[in-house]
Amino acid sequence: MNRSSEWGWWGFGALVVVFMTTPLILVVLFSFGESALTNFPMGGITWKWYDELFANREFWKAFRNSLTIAGVVVVVSTVIGTMAALTLARMRPTLSQPLLIALCLPVMMPPLVIAIALLVYYVRWVGVELSLFTVILGHLLVTQPFVILIVYARMATFNYELIDSARDLGANSWVTFLTVTLPIIRSTVIGAGLIALAVSLDEFLITFFTISGGNTLPTFVFGKIRTEMDPTINAIATILLVLTVSSTIIAMKVSRYRA
Repeated sequence: MNRSSEWGWWGFGALVVVFMTTPLILVVLFSFGESALTNFPMGGITWKWYDELFANREFWKAFRNSLTIAGVVVVVSTVIGTMAALTLARMRPTLSQPLLIALCLPVMMPPLVIAIALLVYYVRWVGVELSLFTVILGHLLVTQPFVILIVYARMATFNYELIDSARDLGANSWVTFLTVTLPIIRSTVIGAGLIALAVSLDEFLITFFTISGGNTLPTFVFGKIRTEMDPTINAIATILLVLTVSSTIIAMKVSRYRA
């Protein structure tokens, strides 16, 4: 590759990065702006939009709902996803690969299709009343594949001779998992759980279609946008951005991700 082509690719990459990050930077910037209008000049730096947001009781209800849903989703998806990945890793590829594709179908489909399908299933087929429980089930559908894929990829390089040695020494399956397998893959499991946390906190469509009353942070923002362009929306978006980006970065660090 000659130097002009190399500089061309670097320039294209820089444009893509600027295009993707500029809206996020502006959201964070305007959340501290004195002006009620999201444009320049900002009129100085202030915390008043955060103060106004934190004084809103509906925000705290939405925040509590988001944390409740995400907390349950993280625990359940991490446990079940890890067990599924361990099972798939010990299967023959001719059997494990089709099962892996089937389990990961939800992340390959449009979220709107999944949301509508869940709504029809809950209301028409099962007759379950929409609640935080139905939201949690919907989130599990799209978070578990991430956990399965991450842990399954780690098990591809796992030394199974360690497990065989523990079994030869008399340890049962549960003791072997707790003393041998889990300590080795612990960082990967934690990282997968944090990825599930980020996905759950940001999920809007499935939440919007499967929740009956109340809000999570994404649906709370959507409701405020429909009624008024309140500057506190930028503050909520900044909080969501910090939560999701930080959990993703920590997950990549903990699971020792390398590009």
